[in-house]
Amino acid sequence: MTSANGIIIAAPASGSGKTVLTLGLLRHLSRTGVAVSSAKAGPDYIDPSFHAAATGKSCFNLDPWAMRPSLLAATAAATGAASTVICEGVMGLFDGAVMEQGSTADLAEITGWPVILVIDAGAQGASAAAVLRGFATHRPGLTLAGVIFNRTGGEKHQNILRNAVATALPDIKVLGCLPRQQGLEISGRHLGLIQAAEIRNIDSLLDAAADLVSEHIDVAAIMDLASPLKTDNVPDAAPYPVQPIGQHIAIAADEAFSFCYPLTIDGWRAQGVEISFFSPLDDQSPDESADAVFLPGGYPELYGYRLSSASRFQEGLRAAVGRGALVYGECGGYMALGKGMIDADGARHAMAGLLPLETSFATRQLHLGYRQVELDTGGALGCGGLLGKPGTRYRGHEFHYATVLNESPGAPLFKCLDVSGNDLGLAGLADGRVMGSFIHLIDRVGDENG
Repeated sequence: MTSANGIIIAAPASGSGKTVLTLGLLRHLSRTGVAVSSAKAGPDYIDPSFHAAATGKSCFNLDPWAMRPSLLAATAAATGAASTVICEGVMGLFDGAVMEQGSTADLAEITGWPVILVIDAGAQGASAAAVLRGFATHRPGLTLAGVIFNRTGGEKHQNILRNAVATALPDIKVLGCLPRQQGLEISGRHLGLIQAAEIRNIDSLLDAAADLVSEHIDVAAIMDLASPLKTDNVPDAAPYPVQPIGQHIAIAADEAFSFCYPLTIDGWRAQGVEISFFSPLDDQSPDESADAVFLPGGYPELYGYRLSSASRFQEGLRAAVGRGALVYGECGGYMALGKGMIDADGARHAMAGLLPLETSFATRQLHLGYRQVELDTGGALGCGGLLGKPGTRYRGHEFHYATVLNESPGAPLFKCLDVSGNDLGLAGLADGRVMGSFIHLIDRVGDENG
């Protein structure tokens, strides 16, 4: 389990092309029968869904800031237990939660996996070698093993790039030059890329990316660069990130509620929890035998009318509350538990009405960043200790554009700090067994024993 080989695909900045390259590499390896798994650095729900579409396997997040060292190590080891891990970085190589802390570079040093840098060379020639030199020497403990140039021109341009690296940095391998290519762009929206499940021709897109990689990239050399995972922090038994909120948890799962980490679900299952799924967009209600309901984040703001018209879904939530089940929502799921949500066009849609919450997308306001949260007394009492005792701490992430019009009365769920420890006040609501917040929980803090 601990011999997992891996490689990290990183870039100087977002938009350099590392996602399409990673997807093409994953699909190429998968369709040629190579045992490959994937991971994504940092907090992200959307890119991992594309990874899963490329390989047919779950993609796990590896977050050096939000995850305990033991959980990070165990997840990396399990991801590559019987395969090579291709891990996609986040933002620029040295961009972290605070300066470089929690960056892709941190992840590379923790895992021991070498870095392949993807450089957008569309507007430069030999200067690309200077960019590469800066990234290669910025952190002496980091292994930058190779480079791939993206959005290159013809053979002359590619030769300039290759010769510049061979002259200035002969120890770094040029693994390929990807030409400018139309048709591989993935559309985006306010939270990033659109979801993989929304792209009808997703397999065609992934196959086209794989064809591009197989033609222009030295895939065998990439696989030779993969290195074993450092085993210093790998525990004998993997810890669990989030405590189970019930013994049978019904999870909302569709295009409106898709932001749920596989690691959380796997952790619940490993503790003997039964998991079932239902689709609010298809007007399905949670399983009547479930003693907990989880509404993850997603894009409920795009489906306001369908959700407000989903009577069986809303009645099913109220029935769950009536039988004493715990109902918990994160971000979009939190909004769906409120009284109403105003969409981008200004239309108000009635939600489940289980929490005194009104939200709006008519006037957007970005809320983005890591969060450190502590379970408040009201939330702890309401959940009966299932999320933890008062004072239980988690690390998580917040990313949304919703404006809160009203968030009261009710007991707060969390006390909240930003990544630097600045007090952000109280977050979320808890009303008996119904609770939620805009925070996506990633891992517990200060509990290395499970």
